[in-house]
Amino acid sequence: MAVERTTPPRPVDVSAVFPELAPLARPAVRLHPRPGSPTVADSSVGGPLLWPAGEPWPHCEASHLHLDSGFRQPPADVRLERRMRARRHADHSGPAVTPAEETARERIAAAYAERLEADSPEPADCPVPLLPVAQLYLRDIPLLWPPGGADLLQVLWCPYDHDPDNKPSTALFWRSATDVADILTTPPEPYEVNYEGYVPEPCTLTPEATTDYPNSLDLSPRMRLMVEDWNRWQAAGADVDSSYAAYPREYYDIHLAEAPGWKVGGWPPWGRTDPYHRYCTVCDAHMVPLLTIASFEWDGGEGRSWAPRQDAEASIAADSRCCGQSPSRPTKVEVGSTDNMQIYVCPTSPEHPHTDLIQ
Repeated sequence: MAVERTTPPRPVDVSAVFPELAPLARPAVRLHPRPGSPTVADSSVGGPLLWPAGEPWPHCEASHLHLDSGFRQPPADVRLERRMRARRHADHSGPAVTPAEETARERIAAAYAERLEADSPEPADCPVPLLPVAQLYLRDIPLLWPPGGADLLQVLWCPYDHDPDNKPSTALFWRSATDVADILTTPPEPYEVNYEGYVPEPCTLTPEATTDYPNSLDLSPRMRLMVEDWNRWQAAGADVDSSYAAYPREYYDIHLAEAPGWKVGGWPPWGRTDPYHRYCTVCDAHMVPLLTIASFEWDGGEGRSWAPRQDAEASIAADSRCCGQSPSRPTKVEVGSTDNMQIYVCPTSPEHPHTDLIQ
């Protein structure tokens, strides 16, 4: 059974210091993905999907030749190298490569070479099978708002950078789990990916309901000035270190606003750009955040206050960050420059086309 994970209480009660922000609170669910062995019956990140055997697996039909980053590696090779790094991290005195790892490496390389030598187009120029990113059951995340009869959300992406923002192209599928009788057990995989961070590590989830407050960039100018008023913090008796007297807004953004990590709902993080609204291309409704795909579950330094209690010790262990084994990056996903990808949907109908962006 997965270990429950609990976000520590925020160091300051936002609504007590700033009652004006209380109406802006939004429900969110932190997913807390951690490496595991999920099945098709589980909510997961990077795990197998409950996919009907009779339904075609989705492919990206675009040509990816002009999007090539120079990195080309089969997903199986990415996973093997991760296992090798994890083993060396756990046993510093062990061999660089074990006989079994060398055999696996040779097998993967031979299969890849055979594909490249075949009389067929470049792998990057073929329809690319999408990779599973997340599978979320309504029973585990009641905050989801599926279309009628659906109780399962499946998110996939193409593991190549796509214009205009150099990010994976995403696809969403809503379905009813009870409608799936025969399951596709061996879905196709891309021959290669053009970035290691686009291959999610299989993770189980321990969803936790939380309350999100907006990033200060999402506040009105008046409320932003309110958060920047150090006298207001002092008058409320907030126990905030005086070193923040010159920039209390930064304290708010680091410790109190929009929980980091993979989450459903809540408020989006900003930083790469200022906030801007997205509107449904079908009905022009103001779109809302559905899922945040995060490069990190929490930031280093002061952002570590968001690390679940059960991960507190690991979050401050310096040696746990070497060899790509940071506990704050369990999914091994990296989007943008260690940023976040937000998926937005139409609140009128989740079946309308979604949109996404990197922040």
